[in-house]
Amino acid sequence: MTKYVINGGKPLHGEIEISGAKNAAVAIIPAALMVDGVCRIENLPEISDVKTLLHILKEMGAKLRVVDKRTLDIDCSRIGTSHATFDMMRRIRASYYIIGALLGRFGRADVAMPGGCNFGGVRPIDQHIKGFTAMGANVKVRNGIVSAVTGDGLRGATIYLDVVSVGATINLMLGAALAQGITIIENAAKEPHIVDLANFLNSMGADIRGAGTSVIKIRGVKRMSGGFYSIIPDQIEAGTYMAAVAGAGGRVLIKDVIPKHLEGISGKLREMGVTIVDLEDSIIVQRDAPLLRTHIKTMPYPGFPTDMQPQISTVLCLAEGTSTVTEGVWDNRFKYVDELAKMGSFIRVDGRTAIIEGVPYLTGAPIKASDLRAGAALVIAGLAAHGRTVIEGVNYIERGYEKMTQKLSSLGADIKIIFERDEPRFKKKIV
Repeated sequence: MTKYVINGGKPLHGEIEISGAKNAAVAIIPAALMVDGVCRIENLPEISDVKTLLHILKEMGAKLRVVDKRTLDIDCSRIGTSHATFDMMRRIRASYYIIGALLGRFGRADVAMPGGCNFGGVRPIDQHIKGFTAMGANVKVRNGIVSAVTGDGLRGATIYLDVVSVGATINLMLGAALAQGITIIENAAKEPHIVDLANFLNSMGADIRGAGTSVIKIRGVKRMSGGFYSIIPDQIEAGTYMAAVAGAGGRVLIKDVIPKHLEGISGKLREMGVTIVDLEDSIIVQRDAPLLRTHIKTMPYPGFPTDMQPQISTVLCLAEGTSTVTEGVWDNRFKYVDELAKMGSFIRVDGRTAIIEGVPYLTGAPIKASDLRAGAALVIAGLAAHGRTVIEGVNYIERGYEKMTQKLSSLGADIKIIFERDEPRFKKKIV
């Protein structure tokens, strides 16, 4: 069992570098299945979700060659299977992107239903199925397997998404890239990693326009060849460290970011009294005064990101007065609130809204992460708290954050990883 141990109350100072975007990487890696040639992907984050997806591709017959610790060559040209029903598929949500990639390449896919974080909300794939059906696929879900088949490949169609869905937008882009004719996705998501995926596919020979807007137009091509591509910096990792400075205090230079991608986060932190200075490819975050209350609602990009909701809520626990955080994307994303209560927070959840009464300080306690972003929020709580915090469930955190403990230690945080052996179920009786 792995745990994080944090002795809190130490302001953060120094500089850190942000890794490649998790949400872009987990879309681009499945996209490599559609490329007839070698893809060299740079700036891959060293996280468990990436390792899991690469293992899945290898099981399907892909050839992988490590160039350096963040650069990998992927060759899927000899893959001949449309099946991906391994147990590994159930470990991460992004594995469902393999459906679109296989449908685009082979016209059929048999893929295990995805897993990933369970933070209380429902993550349906109905919009994915709706889109693939419009493109000529017959899709069935049986015994945890998604089976999709077409007569002679996907065909272009106009698809209106009933809700703004990042996952459906990405999956339909993948399928449409090699489909016959033109596909138009209306009410598409606009997140930076969607633009990054489109740029990757275009660099391999696809014809995608409008990514980053609500209407994406994809003209299917017959073939995509190899090339190289570098993944954008991780918007949510950067935002998490911004929130960590806001919670613990201090001054940090966060390098290798795209400040425009952080505007929704920066704006709210400024309202809370945090100083944010945007530079060309870095930002300075400084907090040396009391935090102020504010009101936040998560929304699709360019609004405040749902993946930053637990982190910002944790910081607001230390703000003066009453704040509210409304979850505008998922039905319920407040499972972490009970863990923060163990540390002395005062949060009341009413449906999709958390009412947060600021407290003077949090106190260290044994707590447990229930999902990726909630885990990051608990780390922030531990950094800001008085005393010692022990966090279990850190495997969730390592799904999306590269070397978090090392990066925080470089800023002066007292955070360590401990490894404990599980106690034996039966002990020998001593006579």
